Amino acid sequence: MTAAYFTPIALLLASNIFMTFAWYGHLKYQSSPLWVAILVSWSIALLEYCLAVPANRLGTAVYTVAELKTMQEVITLIVFSVFSVLYLGEKLTINHGLGFALIVAGAYFIFKAPIR
Repeated sequence: MTAAYFTPIALLLASNIFMTFAWYGHLKYQSSPLWVAILVSWSIALLEYCLAVPANRLGTAVYTVAELKTMQEVITLIVFSVFSVLYLGEKLTINHGLGFALIVAGAYFIFKAPIR
């Protein structure tokens, strides 16, 4: 896999880590004022955009937009799963696993050659 294929994936992974913290990290600090959570989240989200925009711009050289969006969604599920278990202490159930598996199955068809 060349850098043209790998770089967008790495940038999407990094951007999703930042976005997950921006959207859900404040839940661990619910005693802080909401306005603080919003400002911190927006600051983190700015970093996420600085990674996501180049990921998509570079990615369109080797992937379709549908493929990039599908990658982003699968990466989001992986990052969110790890984050929710390790950072928030949530438990994932078999229902979560089954739902995620169906999304991954859908991703398979996005990358598969068109059915004729």
